[in-house]
Amino acid sequence: MVLKSLILQGFKSFPDKTEIKFLGGLTAIVGPNGSGKSNISDAIRWVLGEQSSRSLRGAKMEDVIFGGTAKRGPVGFAEVSLILDNSEGVFRSEFTEIMVTRRYYRSGESEYFLNKKHCRLRDIHELFMDTGLGRDGYSIIGQGRIDEILSLKSEDRREIFEEAAGITKFRYRKEEAEHKLAATEDNLARIRDLYDELERQVGPLEKQAEKAKQFLLLRDELRVLEISLWLLSLDRIKADSAKLEQDTKICADQLSAAKQAQEGLYAQSEQLSADMREIDREADRLRQQLRETEQRAAEQASRAAVLKANIQNNKDNIDRAQRESAQRAEQAQNLGAQLAERRSRIELLDTKHAGLAARLDDLTQQAAGQSQKRGQAEAALREAVRARTEQQNRLHALEIDRTAAETGLASMDGRRDTIAADIETAGKRLDSEKQAHEALEARMRDCLDTLASAKNKVQGVSLKAESRRKKVDSLQSELSKATAALTDAKNRVKMLSDMQRDYEGFSRAVKSVMHQVERGAMHGVHGPVSALIATEDKFVTAIDTALGASASSIVVDTSADGKRCIEYLKRTDGGRATFLPIDTIRPNTLRETGLETQKGCFGTADRLVTFEKRYAAIVQNLLARTVVSENMDTALALARAYGHRFRIVTLDGQILQAGGAMTGGSASRGTGALARAGRLRDAQEQVKILEVRRAEAEEDFRSAKDELAALDYDLKAIEAERIRAEQSEAGLRASVSQHGLLLESLQLQYDNLVLERDNLAAAKQQYQDTITQCESREAAARQAYEQTEAQVAACRAAIDKLAAEATDNIAQAASLQTEIAENRSEAASEARALADLEQLKAELDAGVSGTTDTIAGFEAEIARLTEELAHAEATREDTGTVTARLNEQIAAQMNQRERVEGERARVDREAQGKNDEILNLEREAARLENRAGQLRTEEAQILDKMWENYELTPSPAAEVARPLEDVPAARERAKNLRTQMRALGNVNLDAVEEYRQVLERYTFMGEQKDDLEKAQKELYKVIEQLTVNMKEIFASAFAKLNAYFGQTFREIFGGGHAELSLADTSDILNCGIDIRVSPPGKAVKTLTLLSGGEKAFVAIALYFAILKLRPTPFCVLDEIEAALDDVNVARFAQYIRRLTDSTQFIVITHRRGTMEEADMLYGVTMQEQGVSRMLMLNLAEAEKQLGKVIR
Repeated sequence: MVLKSLILQGFKSFPDKTEIKFLGGLTAIVGPNGSGKSNISDAIRWVLGEQSSRSLRGAKMEDVIFGGTAKRGPVGFAEVSLILDNSEGVFRSEFTEIMVTRRYYRSGESEYFLNKKHCRLRDIHELFMDTGLGRDGYSIIGQGRIDEILSLKSEDRREIFEEAAGITKFRYRKEEAEHKLAATEDNLARIRDLYDELERQVGPLEKQAEKAKQFLLLRDELRVLEISLWLLSLDRIKADSAKLEQDTKICADQLSAAKQAQEGLYAQSEQLSADMREIDREADRLRQQLRETEQRAAEQASRAAVLKANIQNNKDNIDRAQRESAQRAEQAQNLGAQLAERRSRIELLDTKHAGLAARLDDLTQQAAGQSQKRGQAEAALREAVRARTEQQNRLHALEIDRTAAETGLASMDGRRDTIAADIETAGKRLDSEKQAHEALEARMRDCLDTLASAKNKVQGVSLKAESRRKKVDSLQSELSKATAALTDAKNRVKMLSDMQRDYEGFSRAVKSVMHQVERGAMHGVHGPVSALIATEDKFVTAIDTALGASASSIVVDTSADGKRCIEYLKRTDGGRATFLPIDTIRPNTLRETGLETQKGCFGTADRLVTFEKRYAAIVQNLLARTVVSENMDTALALARAYGHRFRIVTLDGQILQAGGAMTGGSASRGTGALARAGRLRDAQEQVKILEVRRAEAEEDFRSAKDELAALDYDLKAIEAERIRAEQSEAGLRASVSQHGLLLESLQLQYDNLVLERDNLAAAKQQYQDTITQCESREAAARQAYEQTEAQVAACRAAIDKLAAEATDNIAQAASLQTEIAENRSEAASEARALADLEQLKAELDAGVSGTTDTIAGFEAEIARLTEELAHAEATREDTGTVTARLNEQIAAQMNQRERVEGERARVDREAQGKNDEILNLEREAARLENRAGQLRTEEAQILDKMWENYELTPSPAAEVARPLEDVPAARERAKNLRTQMRALGNVNLDAVEEYRQVLERYTFMGEQKDDLEKAQKELYKVIEQLTVNMKEIFASAFAKLNAYFGQTFREIFGGGHAELSLADTSDILNCGIDIRVSPPGKAVKTLTLLSGGEKAFVAIALYFAILKLRPTPFCVLDEIEAALDDVNVARFAQYIRRLTDSTQFIVITHRRGTMEEADMLYGVTMQEQGVSRMLMLNLAEAEKQLGKVIR
């Protein structure tokens, strides 16, 4: 017993919870028509997963829910449960008792439960698959369905047979695999499309990325070199400036001293010429000298203090340098181990590379030797084939001669009477064959002419095709260049658009405010002034200069909007910006007139720009009082004409301010927003032009390619004609050769006939000699032919062997080349890493050695400063002596009044000599000042370049720079780097990241494609294996079922014949199944000729055969014997009884014979209209009880 009980609630006519318990064997359910018997069969079918409401005798699925009667209302859901015994493991479940439940609500929701746990419909199907209870099973046969198996088309009968054969699960798995395969192939097609598209992108992007990487490496190296050279120049300028400053100070001191000396001499002369009355003034002068001496003493004391401070500072620097040197030495020691490891790895790779290269050279030499041997073998083969052909022709000719001699000898006896006729016949045939030979030679000449013509045509078309091929290559190169130029132009447009979108060149405050506006966080902001106006290209520099800082001023609607922006910048520390409210800015005007008539004047700047009308006041406020002129000359003339009352800007950006001030010089052009917008427009126009050029180049390339294809086709046709001509020529040549041999044979035959006629006896002897000679020569020729045949075979074997060896060598060489490439790639990587480590160690070692030099310099500086300090101390000690001496001079001066006259003459001469000294010193001072100005200009230029190119000042730049051992070599390297960067042309710097992203996607898509292709192959294997299993199982099961059907048919009908046949044995899994029967005493083979009862009995016989082949756990039969007479009903019931050992039967019936065989009888009544109720009678127990009563 498998089916233990059925529980219904709210299902059709069973509104109340009703449990029907079953015993093993046969259970009959009886009752009047309309009582609800078939609803029990429908309930079992429904709980097993039936989805068709029509199969459940309803219009829609909601009809399975009790709809109510006059006395009862409708219920909200229908629920049916089956309780199954699985103690024998009939179902694929670990539970010994299985409860399957299905519940359906009027809302359309459906629920499934296994052992009161939620599950899927698929779980229900898988549980009953291949048990006969599945959705395509044969365990439930409803009313009128027993003969459907006969009335269906042969193709539609397959489901029940497949369920019986047990291949439903395989077909289900195969369908699942096919669905997965279809989905996989769809995904694979999509992935392949994406993969192909990415593959087309990877190549160009890789080239662009490599180009960009090369450019970045060159740029970074150039940046370090330029900064290092500039810093060296700055250091040199600083040192030169310090020396110039010292020299200038010395020169100034000497000049001052010389002038002072001259003035003193002039004063002394005056004092002397004042007739000694100036002695007091001379004394004052001496006292002045005394004061100066004392002042110099004070300066020496101050200098001594400074020298002491410098000495202490140098000592501190020595301590700090020693500490830094110790740290660098430790780092250099740590790098030594890494360097040794890298060098050993590179040596190992180099050794391996040398071995691989040697092996590759050996293979190359072997390949060359094999190629030479193969050429020799092919030449030997051609020679052997030629020799074989010659021997074959010779053997053929000898056979002809021998045959002719034998024929002549055999007919010698009767030749006397027929020899004249034979001679005549031989002569005619000889003439005929000569004519045929002449015709062959004529055809041979024609063929040679055709071959020569074909060769000429091939040569002409080849030259023309080569010319077209070069043209195609040239056009392809032009197309590539046009494509590259278009790509570069598009990249430039993208770069300029990005710069414009990101407000490149504006201050941090402007960027911050505009980003807030773009995100919608601020309103009433229009943008920077330069972004709201436009002008012609020639006025761009002038307008940018005229606007100045106002170009970055932000236009807003109202003052309140500007206030909000300023508060935002203050809150976020975003910097400062100027805001121009439209509602408060008032326009300016220029009252001066007649500007348009002035030469080189373009008018006021506000008239040279275009803008929206609402910005008129702001534009006029900023530009209306600025006039644009052609150059500085016209600007000066214009300013003088109008009295310097307004500002003038030239086209190249020079400014003449109102009032006469001038601003100008060199300036970076094209960096403003207006210039950038102009460049963007130019770049967009360039893109359009390049797109047209690329389209033209592509069209020219396509036309040339088509023309080349046509020429290639003509060349192939002519080449085919030439080959045919060569083949014909070879055939005709062989025919002419063979025909020549035939002519020789015929001529010999004719001559022999004549000779035979002249002397038959001699002819007979000659025939015999000829036969002997021919046989001897034929044996030798045959032996030579066999030798040449063996030689041909040996040559071909040698060529095949050499070809195999060459293929093996090529494969080994390719493998070695791949291994060498991998070795060199790894060695290059290790070399780069080693170079980086060596550079780092060299920098550390240089730092250590540099520190030693620095310490030595500091110590030398300390020694020098100590010496200067000692000198200063000594000088200060001498000051007292000088002071005393001056006092003595003053006293002596008063005593030497009498020598003043003589001294005056000497003083005048000395004063005259001082003039030359002062002139030379003034020239030297002017030279030093000029040199200092040159150094300042050079320094300013370097600082400007450093800022303009890299936005660096000397302090941050020092972190980037590196020591340069060879400055001229560094300058030459920088020059080469600039040349290399220019040679790269336009570079897409975004290509590196774009290539990385595309390559990442490309790799990912490749892995996805490989996985899908692998899954596709595996699914094909699974489907193939499932198909093989299904064929094997179905074929075996069908044979058994056919045997069971014939046996069951004979048992039920008491004889006759029945069989099943496949409509197409080559496709047993899809073909139809035919049923052929012949009841006892009848020759009927067509089912349509059977009576209704016979059809039903045939269907029942087939059904029972299926149950024999594959018994189901239980069967539900709904009045399938209704069409049978009483005798056959009894047979039917008895046969069911025979099958109850393997299958539990629930039979819904009206027939008495079936009821009598039942073990348990259920009665279905409908005492209440529309509501079914159950009554149970256990016939086996009743029989036992009845037997006891009778006894």
